[in-house]
Amino acid sequence: MNKRKSLARQFGALFVLFTLVTILISSNMTYLNQTHNYRATCVLDLQKLTNHLSGLIEKEGDEFLNLKKFFAEYTDEVLVPMNFREDRVHSEREFYYYLKQHYPGHVFGEDLTFDDLDHEGQRLYVIYRFEYWFTVFFDAVDEFHLSYVYFLYPQEDKEYTMNYMFDPTMTPLTDEQGNEILDSDGNNCLFLGDQVYEDPTIHKYMWEAWERNKAPTGFDTLNNEFGHVYTYCMPLTLSNTQVGLVCAEISVAKVNSDILNSVIRQTLVSLIVLAISTLLLYLFIRMRVLNRISWLEREVETYSEEKDPAISKEIMSRRGQNDEIGSLAERFSGMITELDEYMINLQTVTAEKERIGAELSVATQIQTDILPKIFPPFEGRNDFDIFATMSPAKEVGGDFFDFFLVDDTHLGLVIADVSGKGVPAALFMVIAKTLIKNRMLSGDTPGEALRNVNEQLCEGNDTGFFVTVWAALINTETGDGIEANAGHECPAVCRSGGDYELIRLRHSPAVATMEGIRYRENSFHMDPGDHLFVYTDGVTEATNANYELFTEQRLVVALNKHKDKDVYHLLPAVREEIDAFVGEAPQFDDITMLSFYYIGKESK
Repeated sequence: MNKRKSLARQFGALFVLFTLVTILISSNMTYLNQTHNYRATCVLDLQKLTNHLSGLIEKEGDEFLNLKKFFAEYTDEVLVPMNFREDRVHSEREFYYYLKQHYPGHVFGEDLTFDDLDHEGQRLYVIYRFEYWFTVFFDAVDEFHLSYVYFLYPQEDKEYTMNYMFDPTMTPLTDEQGNEILDSDGNNCLFLGDQVYEDPTIHKYMWEAWERNKAPTGFDTLNNEFGHVYTYCMPLTLSNTQVGLVCAEISVAKVNSDILNSVIRQTLVSLIVLAISTLLLYLFIRMRVLNRISWLEREVETYSEEKDPAISKEIMSRRGQNDEIGSLAERFSGMITELDEYMINLQTVTAEKERIGAELSVATQIQTDILPKIFPPFEGRNDFDIFATMSPAKEVGGDFFDFFLVDDTHLGLVIADVSGKGVPAALFMVIAKTLIKNRMLSGDTPGEALRNVNEQLCEGNDTGFFVTVWAALINTETGDGIEANAGHECPAVCRSGGDYELIRLRHSPAVATMEGIRYRENSFHMDPGDHLFVYTDGVTEATNANYELFTEQRLVVALNKHKDKDVYHLLPAVREEIDAFVGEAPQFDDITMLSFYYIGKESK
């Protein structure tokens, strides 16, 4: 009974969720549509306003350019009182009184220009005209019910920075101590010339208007301490000179409120219609579907408790209509009949899987044990350092490394990669490792050892496995060495005080590919302080999620990035570089690395 009620509640919740999602999508579409229409209307209104203000400025022509030039050079001297409306008449009289005293018989604008005035005369004129333009801008705000109207221009010495020339924010001008600055008449003054970094990602259309010197194709939406507003900027050009931008902002709070009310009304209507339709649909589904599913669920639950195969016949006798639920009942009936046999088979398969897992675990441990794992490996030897790691792609891998003292003055180094992966490759790896080491311990040079091992592995190699090998024999007293490369990766060498670089020499074929191969040997020499780094192709062919390889180039970069690290820290650092490149992509190949640092007998 409880299960039946739970199923009904889940379907009820599903229908409620469907209703809410439908309402949400419908409401969102309505909101977006109305918002789009309003934005288009706002663009037209703001274009009209900015065109109007731009027209007024264009009528003033060069005189406005003089205002901007003086303001840019002497911003601190442009003291506009906060009560500029009341002070405007006083400033105008003061300017013309100054003309009468210092330029008698001349008329400003006819035989006397701005450039003819001395500095004080220019300052008085600029303050008088600034008060006029502030009045114009504030009147525009009130008349058009806007939030903000202003004029600005880019600061030439600062990228993406605007200088606010007419900025009607009514912020008082203060000194460094925060004291308000007064003009000669004792009036509080406006803070002018605010330089603000306008992020081009936020003020996209502002910078579009300035850079193209054309009306922008849209407006910026800002949400800051001044409120949520739309900003539209119109470029201003006087006498073929790009002067600045006339900008206007309009609040969207009321618009959003109207849109929200409309959406709420539509949502309520839709909610009522959908609720009634959903309820009727739910009742129908409950009668024709849910009740039958609940009955079938009870029968299956009874079987899970009693394990009585007779329940299969009961289900078949009451399966009802020949629809999907009837077919489901028939399937359950057949499953009950087969379940007993399946459980027996499952126990057998589980036991076998556990046995295989245990054997793989043992194989992993065996492979780990046959590789050198004690570092430093040779007690009392301080004429060289060596460290190596192997990370298999599966439980067991086909890569291996080895190092051993042939005698007191000769060290053997081996790193190899068997074709394939898993247990077969691991078995082939054990054989190859043992044979190579035995041949070199018996006195074979690297080339001779590979030739003899190749002959042995080719006998009866029906599986077609082969192994790439890099083997070397180094005289620890002189630093002289012999190496043989059977199709393996190129080693990297870092000379003392230098950088890592790949040593590219001619390779011989891989071991176990064909009989009768003679392996080329190359001599080399290591001075004290030299590093040798060898690896398998799992390093350079490590692949990220975009199917990009780590490559030899990235390996050399990683080695040189950490070239000052000792052998015990170099390999983990390189592995971190590989892991960072691969990311979450799976490891497809074994990753094996060996680092050898030659100290020398005299430098130890």
